[in-house]
Amino acid sequence: MLYIGLMSGTSLDGVDAVLADVDSARSLKVLAHCCLDLPAELRAELLALNTPGDNELHRAALAANALSRLYAEAVARLLAQSGIAASEVRALGAHGQTVRHRPGEFDTCGYTLQLLNPALLAELCGIDVVADFRSRDVAAGGQGAPLVPAFHRAMFARSGKTVAVLNLGGIANLTVLTGDDTTLGFDCGPANVLLDHWCQQHTGRPYDDAGSWAAAGRVLPALLASMLNEPYFALPPPKSTGRDRFNPTWLTTHVGDQAGAQPQDVQATLAELTARTCADAVRRHAGAGRELLVCGGGARNDHLMRRIASLLPGCDVRPTDACALPASQVEAAAFAWLASAHCERRSGNLPSVTGAAGYRVLGALFPAG
Repeated sequence: MLYIGLMSGTSLDGVDAVLADVDSARSLKVLAHCCLDLPAELRAELLALNTPGDNELHRAALAANALSRLYAEAVARLLAQSGIAASEVRALGAHGQTVRHRPGEFDTCGYTLQLLNPALLAELCGIDVVADFRSRDVAAGGQGAPLVPAFHRAMFARSGKTVAVLNLGGIANLTVLTGDDTTLGFDCGPANVLLDHWCQQHTGRPYDDAGSWAAAGRVLPALLASMLNEPYFALPPPKSTGRDRFNPTWLTTHVGDQAGAQPQDVQATLAELTARTCADAVRRHAGAGRELLVCGGGARNDHLMRRIASLLPGCDVRPTDACALPASQVEAAAFAWLASAHCERRSGNLPSVTGAAGYRVLGALFPAG
């Protein structure tokens, strides 16, 4: 069965799309991949919608329409690239753009909100759309995130061995796949969400290419210690986070105490924060593992990868490319896989990861015309 997966992550750098073949054994093979940049105006609006503002409902609805049109463009490119007709694709899984993530808060249930207009996407593509993956897990008392660990187990598990998978997107999340078929997963803390913000603010570049700017700076011990005191890092799993917590205001609060701090030194310290929190999570929860597979945009940050490897001596730290699934394709492929799970009425969540009351079929279906 052919499925499409569409993902725009917390880093707000673009839309990743994959066309994948998912077989009866639930294994997946990517047939085509493309990535589209977010237009600057849409990126700015989505970023602004992460915090309260005027006329939010109207603005959010229009942003959802614009993102859906960008998703549809990505689908058109995939189909043209592969020579596959829309009628041959069983469904597409579309994540949408997270602008709020507050599970378990306020009324004990809380909520998670991903902007998208899946009905418009179905109209534009002529393909069944599966969307709103996270809310059912939240309704069942879970965190609604991360959802990729079930896919990680299907793709990367090794019999009798513990393998850890680290996604370095806007937020870093870790999956631990043990040799006895148990799975643990949770968000470690910030990754590209703060690194990209600081780089954009001080250099005008959207991201720190290969981490070269951070590598030119020096870690500020007092700033690092201040950030590591964030209570989130000490929480046990299940746990998840996002821009609701790790945002420019959070960063400014900590940097404000560092008189005379140079921008490249703050960048170096932010990279060290990500490396430390991820390495700590691996040591604490995957101590028996000797293999760490890394995906997401951070897998291309050479400085960050070196720092993580140096903090995990004896552990083989490498991108998922070594397992035939490029780091840039993993998250989009996961939502193609989750779409297949929905269509086959299989559960997509793991209660051991999210803390939900049980296994649930995730997502809502918007049929093609």
